[in-house]
Amino acid sequence: MAGESGGEDVVAEYLGQNPQLAQWVETFRSYCESNKQWVARREFILRNMEAFPTVKPGVSSSSLDRLLSLSMVWANHVFLGCSYPQAVMDKIKEMGEGIKVQDPPVHKTTKDEFTARGKRSASAELEDDSCVKRAKAGPNELDSRPALRTAARPASQKLGPPPQAPAEHQPFFNRLYKAVAWKLVSAGGFGPNLDHFEILRSCVESCKQTLTCVFVPLKDITGLPAGRTQKEGHVCEIRCQTVFMGTGYGRDEAAARAMASKEALKVFQGRKVTVKICRRRYKGKDVDDLMLLDEQPRSQGFPPALSYPFQDEQLEDSSS
Repeated sequence: MAGESGGEDVVAEYLGQNPQLAQWVETFRSYCESNKQWVARREFILRNMEAFPTVKPGVSSSSLDRLLSLSMVWANHVFLGCSYPQAVMDKIKEMGEGIKVQDPPVHKTTKDEFTARGKRSASAELEDDSCVKRAKAGPNELDSRPALRTAARPASQKLGPPPQAPAEHQPFFNRLYKAVAWKLVSAGGFGPNLDHFEILRSCVESCKQTLTCVFVPLKDITGLPAGRTQKEGHVCEIRCQTVFMGTGYGRDEAAARAMASKEALKVFQGRKVTVKICRRRYKGKDVDDLMLLDEQPRSQGFPPALSYPFQDEQLEDSSS
């Protein structure tokens, strides 16, 4: 395969001549891969088997694990726009040379842009990441943007997400669960040294959505443990499609966002994720909120909400 001229027809013909090989390689298809992604990654595996002489059909080996890992990294780069250390990028580009992907996705964000974000001002960085920063006018006022507001409902209707909201959001988060699982596998599993925000952001954008981040100075948060109330720093809340995903604390906004992303990714470590309506505190009141949860039992309550995208104007009116 390494010397052939690429293309789905060539691969199909080759596998047709080698039915046992076709059956074996099919076992490596991930449950979250589309036909288009799998056809391309399958060709990557077959083309590079000769570079791993110890790889034998039906036999597990460290060389096979490395080949499969590189195939996932290559597919993540091509289809999700993921970036890796330059040595890894050079390796997978060399291994993927000659593979033709029909209508490959175009990724507008590049690795250089990720690097540049660290040098930008906080407001510009949040704008690029589709995050909403807390306004400076007061401790309980949030930046008001139309994208965060839900459709207006009659004043007589109960404040909060509608009862059908969890069922409406669940299909999206099922897709996101698969994207995160695939991403973490290619990264070697969940761990402290990952760029948790970048993993979460790229997975959400691969599902055609964006994250919303809200930042609040730690000293302005009510209801925190006594040891927290006097410390400097910021709190970050992450949502997607109005569903709460995680809260994090840090010495600055970037650190808080990183911790919130890490907490959000922890939810994806179970067998599934579920969108539920739960009671939380917001501005001193108990409200119904949409939350993404795993199957783990909780020994303590949820952190207070920093934002409330369900008719928060009415909530402010009722408290005045």
